[in-house]
Amino acid sequence: MAAEGDFLARYRAVSNKLKKTVSLFASSVSLIFPSACALPGQLAKELKQQDCLQYAAFCNLAMARCEQTLFNAPGEALALTDAARLFLSSEKEIKALQAPSFDEHLQAALNCYSFAIKVYIEMNQPVMAASLCLELGNALKEMNRPGEAIVHFQRAAELQTQTPIEALLSMGEIATCKILTRDYDGALSVFTEMQLMCQERGLQLPGTTSPIGAFLDIVAKCEISRVLLLMLLEPPPQKLLPEHAQTLERYAWESFDPHSQGRCSLIFNCLGESVLQMACQEKDTESLKSLQTELWPFLTAEQNHLLHLVVLEQIAPSGQGI
Repeated sequence: MAAEGDFLARYRAVSNKLKKTVSLFASSVSLIFPSACALPGQLAKELKQQDCLQYAAFCNLAMARCEQTLFNAPGEALALTDAARLFLSSEKEIKALQAPSFDEHLQAALNCYSFAIKVYIEMNQPVMAASLCLELGNALKEMNRPGEAIVHFQRAAELQTQTPIEALLSMGEIATCKILTRDYDGALSVFTEMQLMCQERGLQLPGTTSPIGAFLDIVAKCEISRVLLLMLLEPPPQKLLPEHAQTLERYAWESFDPHSQGRCSLIFNCLGESVLQMACQEKDTESLKSLQTELWPFLTAEQNHLLHLVVLEQIAPSGQGI
């Protein structure tokens, strides 16, 4: 407690010194103020070394105010970002200790991130703003708050309109969060939007409409996930959207192209067969389990999770589909 009181006393002393600097040297604040701005920074480093993260964050907020007074937007954004990370680390420590909390440090971190993002947008640096949105979204997802993370991943995707690949990766995070929150219909919509975006804005071979490179990989991932989600939701024909109906028809056994090459062809082959089994034959759970074992090495962790849900739904229907 004595050490904490000493830090608070030093913080008050620094704050009073800054106020006196402004009042005494108002006419030349741009010359005198920078040296005074270093004071809360020094205190912040000491507090961080002492593991007093929330107090160090407050010192960084004081630095941000100083930088704002000097019209130094990059310095203000950097100080706000440091404060946000310190508040977030403090919240994670509280959660790790399972101590009671009102999420006040998390709320402070959200506010700091929000102001830092705003500053970067005003500086016309959408890439930096998007990176902070992604950082915050990933932090919330790690803290088992995927529903809250969706908003920040969505904002990141909106800020990345000039970089399609990065926007698609952010949209993929949105779909993951929707799956974690059991919003499978929403995840299906996001994967469909991603696939259309690849076809519209992705690099294409001359004279064709087929995407290439990373866009082709994203299309394949989206298509597999869409098929799995459609198998899980089992929408009735009257509620099946045309683009979803086309996807299911494409991988029906009669229309599947056995001469297509690549790892995805094997996956689509098995998926097409399983779709046909579920659509036209009796539910054969043993075949589904066998299919799950064969597909496991070829699918991502998220797709394996969806396939596992499909198998569980066939064994014991929950009635949570569309």
